[in-house]
Amino acid sequence: MKFLKKFLKWILILLVLIVAILYITDTDYLLKAVRTIYIKGHTTAYLEDYKEFDNKEVANGTPQPWPNHLEYNSAKETDALQKMNTDLGTIAYVIIKNDSIWFENYYDGFDENSKSNSFSIAKSYVSGLMQKAIEQGHIKSLEQPVGDFFPEFSEGKAAKMTVGDLSTMSSGTNWDEAYYSPLSITTRAYFDDNLEKVILGLKMDDEPGQKFKYASGDTQLLAMVIEKATGKKLYDYLSESFWKPLGSENSTLWQVDSEANDLVKAYCCIASNAKDFARYGRLFKDHGKWNGKQILDSAFVAKSIVPRFPDGPEYGYGWWLIQDYNGKDFFMMRGHLGQYVIVQPEDNVIIVRLGHQSLKVDEAIDPFTEDIYTYIDEAYEMMGQIQ
Repeated sequence: MKFLKKFLKWILILLVLIVAILYITDTDYLLKAVRTIYIKGHTTAYLEDYKEFDNKEVANGTPQPWPNHLEYNSAKETDALQKMNTDLGTIAYVIIKNDSIWFENYYDGFDENSKSNSFSIAKSYVSGLMQKAIEQGHIKSLEQPVGDFFPEFSEGKAAKMTVGDLSTMSSGTNWDEAYYSPLSITTRAYFDDNLEKVILGLKMDDEPGQKFKYASGDTQLLAMVIEKATGKKLYDYLSESFWKPLGSENSTLWQVDSEANDLVKAYCCIASNAKDFARYGRLFKDHGKWNGKQILDSAFVAKSIVPRFPDGPEYGYGWWLIQDYNGKDFFMMRGHLGQYVIVQPEDNVIIVRLGHQSLKVDEAIDPFTEDIYTYIDEAYEMMGQIQ
């Protein structure tokens, strides 16, 4: 008994020392990481982790349900699609054809209204909100310097950084996109209660506006610019700009760093569902129009879905680009663990997949994972079943 008391005493002392070291070294965000993610058996963020964080509502207006296609759910999932869905833990797979639900299926206890984390799908919305702020006169243009809003970026290389550079992932900052390292800035940004402080501490590595380098920090800084320019919280601005006008059927949630600081994790973390995510894909497919009304400037939409840089052909303004795959070009919203909204405008097709995992990417070979091509191929195979 005496030994046990002594042992527990030393364990307690050790825990106090660890916590003290975390605060001294400014890595106390790891305490939240342990509480919300690691102690639950996860090594990275997961689909329903939004329940562990502070969130703000993105309100919807009058719902505009998707109509069902005349051939609704008449096709069967291919064997290859079934295997992929099982192996990677798909929770939603939806094919929208001619603006109607052609096929939908949900798995693992999820349904058409279930919320799950968008991860970086959110980045496409932030880019569109930037354009709305430009159209409304809050931001001068894509060429306006970020330093106009945050003086921390008004000297040296940083002075050349524009809002357009942030949208195209070409800021030149030292952001390190590492999801599985507990000490990376990406992990800190996900768990830190003061996200603005994290972002304003970024330094410059390269000249801005020269090349594509995927960096979630670019989107986060862009969101901070939009909030400062408009004077509106980003979750409210998303609601009024897109969520309500596009007739989303469900309100949604957007994670914030903390209740006190109330800054959205803009590079990720909108908790919604497949069919409401698909609406934004349809908006860009239709050149910024929704049911005949121009919601977003068509010239910006066209600019968004072509590469800005020849040596970064996979990215435009907030959208991933798959060019000349089986003779077709696709643009895509894409998030961690395989959250996809894939659009083929000429065929009037939108494919949505949400799930627990994706295949690993080898960027030296292809910036896109093989599962993306499978979701595309099998959707077209299914559509070919019905003649």
